[in-house]
Amino acid sequence: MMERIVCLVIGYIFGLFQTSYIIGKIHKTDIREHGSGNAGTTNALRTFGKKAGALTLLGDCLKCVFAILVVKALFAGKYPEMLPLLSLYAAAGCILGHNFPVYLNFRGGKGIAASVGFLIAFDWRIFLICAVLFFVLFFTTHYVSLGSLSCYTVALIAMIVRGEMGGYGMSRPLTLEMYGIMFLMTCLAFWRHRANIGRLVRRNENKVFLGKSKKG
Repeated sequence: MMERIVCLVIGYIFGLFQTSYIIGKIHKTDIREHGSGNAGTTNALRTFGKKAGALTLLGDCLKCVFAILVVKALFAGKYPEMLPLLSLYAAAGCILGHNFPVYLNFRGGKGIAASVGFLIAFDWRIFLICAVLFFVLFFTTHYVSLGSLSCYTVALIAMIVRGEMGGYGMSRPLTLEMYGIMFLMTCLAFWRHRANIGRLVRRNENKVFLGKSKKG
């Protein structure tokens, strides 16, 4: 149990690096006081432009990659039989740190860019599937939230399918635990996007057009 807590803490510490908030401070503003009030990639794109959006995506993505790499370096020799699970705990901690940063009164982002980093470092096959799905949905609907939540759902399903095929090399209890953590992460993503889901249902969700936003 202690190794799981350590991985969560490592991830949380990395998650505290709030890229869009730092970019906002460079512009002498708090990004959480603009646009959607969210400290994430989409709001950085809308508020500060394409460059800021790209930098936010990169920074938030890399922090989760680094968190998982640190966990792998620390535990690969000691717990090789549960490394995928520990990597998932690190990713969960990073997303929690991003979403609920203690030094920003727990007002962060929604964890999608950090989740991209998680998929890259955890299973590149699932990442490729989700990347294709996201871009198809984005360029056909221009709804970032729809693409993000669809990818989370597909990632959960793909992880279960790959896990049931023995793709992660863990015991049954550890594999089931991995599914459970991923399910909770998916639920968190949907909860953080609850306002977006409401707007999608009402068909007035904000659309993103290459750095510009429109209603639709």
